[in-house]
Amino acid sequence: MDIDDKAIRKLAELLEETGLTEIEVIEGEQAIRVNKGVLNSNAQRLPMMESEPTVPQPANLDAPSNIASEHPGAVVSPMVGTAYMQPEPDAPPFIQKGTTVQAGDTLLIIEAMKVMNPIKAEKGGTVTQIAVESGQPVEFGDVLMVIE
Repeated sequence: MDIDDKAIRKLAELLEETGLTEIEVIEGEQAIRVNKGVLNSNAQRLPMMESEPTVPQPANLDAPSNIASEHPGAVVSPMVGTAYMQPEPDAPPFIQKGTTVQAGDTLLIIEAMKVMNPIKAEKGGTVTQIAVESGQPVEFGDVLMVIE
C-alpha cells in the first residue's frame, strides 16, 4: 500500500478543525484512519484498543440515548463537521424545540472543511427534540433532532 502523506496530513488538520478524535476514509480497498488518541486526567496517552471483527466485543452498557436513530422523525447528520444552530453568532436560531417547520426549511448549518452546508427539513412537522448544541462537532449519522 502506498502511503499518501498529504491525505494523512489533511485528515489530521480536519481532526483539529472539527474537534474529533478519529476519522477514517475508505476508498475502494484502501483505508486511512487517523486517531489523536485519548488523554486521561494525568495527560498520558491511552493505548489504542484493536478490535478483531471475529472476536466478540463486550456489550455497551452505557445508558441508551433519548433519541433513537430509528425514530421515523429523526434528522441525522449527512456529514462530519460542526453544527451551528443560527446563520451568524448574534442571529436567532433557525429552530427551537416546538418550532413548526415545512419541508425545505433550514434546520441548522454544518460546517465541513470551511464550507457551510444548510441542513433542510425533509418533511414538515414540529421539532420535538434537539440533540445538538451550536458549535458542537457532529459525525455522519449522528441524530441532530426529531421532527414529528
